[in-house]
Amino acid sequence: MLNKDGQRELCYVVRIDDIKPIEGKDRVECAVVGGWTVMVRKEQFKPGDLGIYFEIDSKVPATEPFEFLAKKKYKIKTQKYGNFYSQGLLMSAEDFGGESYINEDGTTYLRINNESYKEGDFLTEKLGVTYSVVEDNSRKRKSVDKYQKMAQRMGKKFSKQPYKWLMKRTWGKKLLFMLYGRKADSRKWPEWVTKTDEERVENMTWILNDKNPWIATEKIDGTSTTFTMRRLKRNKFEFLVCSRNVVFDKPDKQCYYDTNVYLEMAEKYNIETNMKDMFDFHPEWEWVTIQGETYGAGIQKNTYDLDHHNFAAFNLVTSDKGRWNSVEMKRFLEQGYSIPCVPIIDFGYILPDTIEELREFSHNEMSTINGKIKEGIVFRSEDATKSFKCVDPEYLIKWHA
Repeated sequence: MLNKDGQRELCYVVRIDDIKPIEGKDRVECAVVGGWTVMVRKEQFKPGDLGIYFEIDSKVPATEPFEFLAKKKYKIKTQKYGNFYSQGLLMSAEDFGGESYINEDGTTYLRINNESYKEGDFLTEKLGVTYSVVEDNSRKRKSVDKYQKMAQRMGKKFSKQPYKWLMKRTWGKKLLFMLYGRKADSRKWPEWVTKTDEERVENMTWILNDKNPWIATEKIDGTSTTFTMRRLKRNKFEFLVCSRNVVFDKPDKQCYYDTNVYLEMAEKYNIETNMKDMFDFHPEWEWVTIQGETYGAGIQKNTYDLDHHNFAAFNLVTSDKGRWNSVEMKRFLEQGYSIPCVPIIDFGYILPDTIEELREFSHNEMSTINGKIKEGIVFRSEDATKSFKCVDPEYLIKWHA
């Protein structure tokens, strides 16, 4: 679930909407929370109760309340039992030594560690929940030798003599570091760019009542990539390349992957040059941002069986109009600048009445990239103001279980 700042929360207090039996299971049953179905102990919850919900793709700390997840390395994934999907984890306040109580105003609360929480309160940080995929966390990146970073920063200069000769000797590296070494600055996230994270349809089931036409695009399983440029002066610009959390404002800043796939995509598709060209044709722009997914070899288990990396844009955002319509974006970027965009599956899709039907539509349409099962679909309104994603549970089980 996304919070008010558009950032994903992995753990929060929910109300149980319904309890249903699971075919062939006597000791467990299904708890319904919004669009999620979760396997719970029989009679652990009843409709209307409050519980603590942990989203799929999250990881809980190795502490006593979560000891039963040790064999799963404390990771919470989609699981399938016959025709039943259990997505996420649902726990009670009692599992943490707490209790549920009703306040004087009639509001139900959960009390945990002498603190009270109501429906909708986020517990991600309080319970130490993180993403199960390390890359998605604001992480401490792999350490790099400071002399190597210095050489990367100095570029061609250090490939010549006598620098090359000095870099082969310990005392020489220390000498050069005294002259050229410096602590790298940490560039903050550009304030004009919103981080990417689509809300799941399971957290907004009410959206199915919107029967206006939607644009359905394939959800690409990769790593979030952002390119942005803003105008500083008439012919001077600032260009930045970002992952989900890191701004690569310096060429030597360490990437989570063995090579910097984000800078690689910027070069492969001539993003900086293309953005400057866009400014030439749009002098009214203060900034332009392209966001998408980098996918392929070594990324997310390489679900597309590629030996290289590709990029597909899903957002084009400009200072004058905000986020562009997906069709307009595709026409502008692909035809004008040869920057690939996510495949459009349907131009005027009408949402069905149930999540089950939406999942079926997502599952039946194979990936346009490799003709196999795809991760899911992102739905965007024609005016580009609303969007959400529907991820295929079968895909999660195949690649992320």
